[in-house]
Amino acid sequence: MAVEQVHDPEACKGVDDGITRVFQVLGKRWNGPILSVLLDQPTHFASLRRAVPGISERMLSDRLAELAAAGLVVREVDEGPPLRVSYRLTASGAALEPSLKALREWAQEHLPDAPC
Repeated sequence: MAVEQVHDPEACKGVDDGITRVFQVLGKRWNGPILSVLLDQPTHFASLRRAVPGISERMLSDRLAELAAAGLVVREVDEGPPLRVSYRLTASGAALEPSLKALREWAQEHLPDAPC
């Protein structure tokens, strides 16, 4: 004789809304490395592209726009000449520093080295 199982929605643990929002931003490829470069100082677009190996100009531009829309990055135009664009973290972006450093340390301890 089969035992009927009753589903209790209260017993199911849901994903925390804050975690979902964090990974919607930080879980996108390139966003973490971009933010980590900007932790040190404001950076010009070309320097940022060189600092994040493998990212295209278009992808960098798209990700920076997303990070700006999320309130983590500010775009600033240096009038020049020459005209240059730089990016810096907002207060909200800078507040990620302890978390990003903790993630870096966790990765060094718990994730295997990437293959060559």
